[in-house]
Amino acid sequence: MEYAVVRIGGKQYKVSKGDIIDVDKQDMKVNDQVVLDDVLLFVSDGKTKIGNPRVSDVKIKAKVLIQKKGKKIRVAKFKAKVRYRRVMGFRSQLTSLEVISIAS
Repeated sequence: MEYAVVRIGGKQYKVSKGDIIDVDKQDMKVNDQVVLDDVLLFVSDGKTKIGNPRVSDVKIKAKVLIQKKGKKIRVAKFKAKVRYRRVMGFRSQLTSLEVISIAS
């Protein structure tokens, strides 16, 4: 099994071929092909390459599937004894990526 750890938007994701991952919104259009070259770790056939800080000869190709919103979370403010209550909702903007290939 072949997989890699890649950094996208300041967060790290473990990906392998065919995976669909939701990342924080990226400035990309639907059906664009992108190359993710910020690979931190690569494992293939039991052999591990660890980057210092990144693995330079590994590139990951991904396809942008959709731009969407995440699940709604509720944020509440409360102050005791003064009847102050506020509830707000928040939905994060996400980009779905499908990993097409991992080339080393």
